Amino acid sequence: MIHEAYVERLVNLLAPDANILFNMTFEEATERVGSGSPERVREIDGQFALVHKAGTRIRMARSIGRPMRFFLAKRAEGPCLVIAERMDEIYEFLKTEGLDGQFHPSYTRMVPAHYILELQLIGCPDPNPQTTRFFTPVRNRLSHQLDEIGEQYIGAVSLEINKWLNTIPPQEPIGVLFSGGIDSGALFLLVYHALITRNESPSRLKAFSLSIDGEGSDCQQAHQFLEQMNLSFFLEVLEVPQSSLDFEETIKILEDYKQLDVQAATMTYALCKKIRKLYPRWKYLIDGDGGDENLKDYPIEANPELTIRSVLNNLMLYQEGWGVEAVKHSLTYSGGQSRGHVRTYAPARSLGFQGFSPYALPNVIDVAEGIPYIELTDWNPRKLYALKGDIVCRGIKRLTGLSMPVYPKRRFQEGTLNQESFDSVFSDSESVYRQTLLALYE
Repeated sequence: MIHEAYVERLVNLLAPDANILFNMTFEEATERVGSGSPERVREIDGQFALVHKAGTRIRMARSIGRPMRFFLAKRAEGPCLVIAERMDEIYEFLKTEGLDGQFHPSYTRMVPAHYILELQLIGCPDPNPQTTRFFTPVRNRLSHQLDEIGEQYIGAVSLEINKWLNTIPPQEPIGVLFSGGIDSGALFLLVYHALITRNESPSRLKAFSLSIDGEGSDCQQAHQFLEQMNLSFFLEVLEVPQSSLDFEETIKILEDYKQLDVQAATMTYALCKKIRKLYPRWKYLIDGDGGDENLKDYPIEANPELTIRSVLNNLMLYQEGWGVEAVKHSLTYSGGQSRGHVRTYAPARSLGFQGFSPYALPNVIDVAEGIPYIELTDWNPRKLYALKGDIVCRGIKRLTGLSMPVYPKRRFQEGTLNQESFDSVFSDSESVYRQTLLALYE
């Protein structure tokens, strides 16, 4: 009797140069993932998605800043595991192999951020992947002094920015996706301060703000912020017609249907498209995604599933959702910002930019989770919402000497259009967005 050889296959479509690694090579970081050691993977500093294969054992790990999906296809000779950033990359590969009949978007799996995910390519039935957390911040470890908290938090952000600047050729321009809000405002000032401290020209820096048909208030806020800092010459307001906003086009880029993420990604895509049109060779962008999650600055009352106690009692709830062991955890999308960060990453990536989100790095989240929120707020949501501006402002002052203005919180998508125009661009039904995504593969 002749037995056919069992052949497992891994197809890794992730681009190594999309990782931003600060303290080791790509090969060294990949080897650490292959070790399966949480301590060794935690030492990887940067924005990454990494895969290691040893025989039939596959290990994967990523930070929030870079998505990583996988799909297990069936073949007579053995399973084929396809790993990529995007659903459509997986689908296009499967078509070349004649395996696309097995594909459905909901069959893809997102590797959860901050975990080593291990699976075995051993065929039917497929064993469930095993997950091991490699990043577990110690909560409530900082003092109650807001000046000290601000200095440590903003200091961590500044350190990551400087590491990032070390990877960029000194002649390359740097763009900040800028609304004049707390997160983008602090980032701009930190990059500006870093360039001066490093004796590099701050003329490389530009603050890009979006204006839709002259509507919205973000561009006015952006101008007001920089004018108050005597830095208004760095601002470039990019005018985009409302007619160019298309949430169906955005969903192709986003590959998701969550309402707020579709809205935010539509505006980010419009801004990045305009930058690309004006500056065909521009590469480096930095954004403030993750700042709200870190300092828990979301209106709790807007989400009926949340309470102040669930927000303050659960480790990294806004970054990771309810966690990989929870009933509500989605295998297709992961949770929290681990899912939603694509709203910023994908539009920039699709247009050839290298985006960087320092607030989403583990070293920064580690400090944020150490803040004693319960003691500082006494379970009061209003005190929680006020805390972010206070902490960031104090940190910027301690680190740079600059007095940063703070304006009321506003979502990016809400600051670019008036309400009537907003309602004409976006559907108020998430099911419309879901059907738009599914229709791409019908």
